[in-house]
Amino acid sequence: MERAWSSPESLKIDCRWFRGDVPCTPHKEYGIHCIDEQGHDCTHYEKLTSKILLIKLGAIGDVIRTTPLLRRLKDLHPHAQIWWLTLTPEIIPSTVDVILPFTTQSLAALQATQFDLIINLDKDIEACGLTATLSAVTKKGFVLREGKVAPIDNDAVPKFMTGIFDDLSKDNIKTYQEEIFEISGMKFAGEKYMLDSFSHNGYTWKLPKKKKIVGLNTGCGGRWVSRLWAEKNWLTLAKKLRKVGYLPLFLGGAHEDKKNRRLAQKSGGLYLGHFPLPQFINLVDQCTLVVTAVTMAMHIVVGLNKKIVLFNNIFSQHEFELYGLGEILEPEFDCPCYYSPVCPNNCMQYIYSERVFQTCQTLLAA
Repeated sequence: MERAWSSPESLKIDCRWFRGDVPCTPHKEYGIHCIDEQGHDCTHYEKLTSKILLIKLGAIGDVIRTTPLLRRLKDLHPHAQIWWLTLTPEIIPSTVDVILPFTTQSLAALQATQFDLIINLDKDIEACGLTATLSAVTKKGFVLREGKVAPIDNDAVPKFMTGIFDDLSKDNIKTYQEEIFEISGMKFAGEKYMLDSFSHNGYTWKLPKKKKIVGLNTGCGGRWVSRLWAEKNWLTLAKKLRKVGYLPLFLGGAHEDKKNRRLAQKSGGLYLGHFPLPQFINLVDQCTLVVTAVTMAMHIVVGLNKKIVLFNNIFSQHEFELYGLGEILEPEFDCPCYYSPVCPNNCMQYIYSERVFQTCQTLLAA
């Protein structure tokens, strides 16, 4: 005999926890149903009133610095189910209800779902094309029109134009966060990043407990090598930091592995190797301060609320929101290498190691 409290009619499909394909978390943990035998609603029932989709595919750093939007969206729409489509699902905060990788399976699910709000912050042709095909009451950001990327409304026009003309981009004094809030029809009010430190993964590190650790992130990716700071400068900085009692910890990926091994050996600093993203984030979380160029690591540092010395030479410094955590250092040389993959003047040589060291000292003492 079928029990009424276990029939399809009793299901609370508008609940935040309801999945449909697998048991919900409260049922797995407590064995409860949407309605119990006495006809009472589950105590974990949370009625959803809307669905919001964020589209921010990559790069990883840009995904991380988009997370402040979540804080505002959750304040404005506490009963909304928030979805996020991305190339790096492992970096999305666990507070997001539905995290989707950019796959054909995910696209099929999105095509079959009606959203109340879609915010597409990517100007990639595939993200804009997808936004054009999805169903929503309101769409914000960018879309594909006649095969070309276009702003959906006036809120997206300023960011659209700075992406087309370098002179407009140089004149822009808004941070990235101000821009994405504007695109979304809101005003940025200092909302911080949301980033998991992955401490729950149980990572352990052989690090001294009584020394302040200064992370030295020596890479910058393969696309914008104009941002590279010379090995000799990293070596000098590491030696200076070590001399006054700090532990320099070299950071990077596979591309920086050989370089970081050399630097650690020559400077007496420490290098533990390169790791998968969650483990790398947890390693950065062991640092008090990190010195880095504009890279993914920069956004990880800010997301973990660590102090930072940020090298910048090819981007507008106005776009970076550091939340009072550090300083931006630029070359003492007026170089025209704006957004140039390779700098003809190697202007990073004009960020001097002594200046970096003194900036570290000031921040660490504060």
